[in-house]
Amino acid sequence: MKKVYLLLTLISISVFSQKKFDNIKSEKLGEERRITIGLPASYEANPEKKYPVLYLLDGDYLFDPFSGAVNYGVYWDDLPEMIIIGVHQNKDGERYDDTTIDQNTGLPFEKGADFFEFIGAELVPYIEKKYRTSPFRLIAGHDTTASFINFYLYKEQPLFNAYICLSPELAPKMEVRIPEQLAKLKTPFFYYLSVADGDIKKIKEPIEKLDSNIKIANNPLINYKYDLFKNTTHYTEVLHSIPSALYQIFEAYRPINSDEYNNKIAILETGYADYLENKYNEMSKVLGVQIPVRMTDFKVIENIILKKNAYDELGKMAEIGNVNYPKAMLGEYELGLMYEKMGDPKRASKKYQNASQMEPIGDLNKDVMYEKIDEMNTLSKKP
Repeated sequence: MKKVYLLLTLISISVFSQKKFDNIKSEKLGEERRITIGLPASYEANPEKKYPVLYLLDGDYLFDPFSGAVNYGVYWDDLPEMIIIGVHQNKDGERYDDTTIDQNTGLPFEKGADFFEFIGAELVPYIEKKYRTSPFRLIAGHDTTASFINFYLYKEQPLFNAYICLSPELAPKMEVRIPEQLAKLKTPFFYYLSVADGDIKKIKEPIEKLDSNIKIANNPLINYKYDLFKNTTHYTEVLHSIPSALYQIFEAYRPINSDEYNNKIAILETGYADYLENKYNEMSKVLGVQIPVRMTDFKVIENIILKKNAYDELGKMAEIGNVNYPKAMLGEYELGLMYEKMGDPKRASKKYQNASQMEPIGDLNKDVMYEKIDEMNTLSKKP
């Protein structure tokens, strides 16, 4: 129990050590708007690293639960670090003014139109100029703000790459317009939708219709998830939705687990090294997350290559090793392993010798290389 408490304490420190506030002067709104900013714990230590950005409407009460979920996922390396921006909307009815719509057109109106422009034309450019951001943007909201974020989908090029809609109180015609827009998209896109079984009929029925229409649209580029949470209310379902949404969107980021191995890797007849390369390319291109190939993932693929006797793929593994860890012995070791398994101990010995002059990595070190060299030299002397 003490260990669990210590873990939660460390995560809590991680969450709030980089939390700060800022005020943005908005010409669109004619006033200053306060925001909460959560920077990753590694932000100062990695001056070249860029981070995805999660924008939160209703930041007054959504910031802390989102921040806690993100940091918990980061601790276990299931989620990437990201910058979190919470927009304050709790002063003198700001929330309802910000989400004002024309009931006839179903579009932002008056103060709502100004707030729409504030987010897209002022807040996002301000954050991207001031902080090191990747191109991947997420946005989330709850009830009326969850509905409001969908207006950015109405643009030909949506402003955000991922939308998290928690029990949205949908604007008129939205259950039809959103699927129409999703059907047109030609790049990978993420959409999360949730509702509580305790939500009122006025909220639930349009959401259910929206879910049905999105499924009918069936665009393969849309990564879509719908959650109906039992025994929850309009407010308690939020705490169920947040981790579900984040883990859906960043599923490709997670280290290889048993489910991915059994359902995606083990069923392959070939192309194991390509699978590993594509996994990390998708992280970079789609999610805007650039990290070296994890050694745990590398070893998973190496092991299945050996198990399937696909030794020629070790050459591609060597390329991946050299790209991700150019100073380490990983790439040369993989070539040595390839020649060893193909019955060429002399060439294997040379590669292991090259590896012994490079930096250790994981469970590979000079002692391992010297043992392999001796083993290959002994084999090469046999008839």
